[in-house]
Amino acid sequence: MSISASNKTGFQPAFTPTTALAKSVRFDDQMMHVDLTDGRVLGVPLAWFPILRSATPEQREKCEIGGGGIGLHWPDLDEDLSIAGLMAGVDMQSA
Repeated sequence: MSISASNKTGFQPAFTPTTALAKSVRFDDQMMHVDLTDGRVLGVPLAWFPILRSATPEQREKCEIGGGGIGLHWPDLDEDLSIAGLMAGVDMQSA
């Protein structure tokens, strides 16, 4: 596969995976763990997501996996995350 995207500034965006799909989501005190359909597990610090960090365990567990696994949605918290964004390392400080 070849990646040759660039714009007029010469900036080349980082590769964003499009085949990583969420199968399930679980939490511990410090981390969100996203199980992917290909067997990988993505661990992301809750500190990156203040809404999830301050939510109750019950609120965190009410996660909906949407788009065939490309996104995570917490309706009670009005929080949405993309798997591609998580894989790319998007956090609250880079937003």
